Amino acid sequence: MDDRKRAYRNDLLLASTLIAAGIVMSGVALMQLSSRNPAMAQATQPLQASPPSNQNNAPAESKPGGERPTTPAPEPARPDTQAQTEGVKAALPPAPAEKMAPPINQK
Repeated sequence: MDDRKRAYRNDLLLASTLIAAGIVMSGVALMQLSSRNPAMAQATQPLQASPPSNQNNAPAESKPGGERPTTPAPEPARPDTQAQTEGVKAALPPAPAEKMAPPINQK
């Protein structure tokens, strides 16, 4: 009985010591975080805007006051007639006969 009490007391002392050490370490870390400069460093350079291209097919700028751009909007891509008549092709070739499973029998 006395050995159990001593072991329990030692375990309780060890657990409380570990908890106290964790609290002290957390406090030290929080103090270091609060004492540092809060300004963040930027890891990458900001993106540079590409120079404007001088093309005539660029859409017109919108202006305040209700005017609409005069350049027509781009149209969606349409497949040519040969691709439409052929239809969708299979992504993979059919499996060889020896790799196919036998048909499932209905009960």
